[in-house]
Amino acid sequence: MDFHSDKPIYLQIADALCESILSGTLKAGDRIPSVREYGGQIGVNPNTVMRTYEKLTDEGIIYNKRGIGYFAADDAREKILEAQKTDFLAKEVPAIRRKMELLGLDASIFKN
Repeated sequence: MDFHSDKPIYLQIADALCESILSGTLKAGDRIPSVREYGGQIGVNPNTVMRTYEKLTDEGIIYNKRGIGYFAADDAREKILEAQKTDFLAKEVPAIRRKMELLGLDASIFKN
């Protein structure tokens, strides 16, 4: 975690868990460490981890089996990919396009 970043810690944790799912380190149905376990592993307050788990649960990326723990959803990878594609197209592509226009570049630089 980058405690000096402008990005909230709970979102950094969510990003890390999503990256684990996308990379295959965490697979569908795998158990995620408990709130206290994970908080201890990364050195943050369990309430911060809980906030992350609630966010990812709301997004359908993880789910809670009461009394057992949190698990990666079967379709977590697809949901993460879709969300990240949408975010990239909405936020990053326009910024790249503006920067290219300012620098006098066009799409031909991508053809090799």
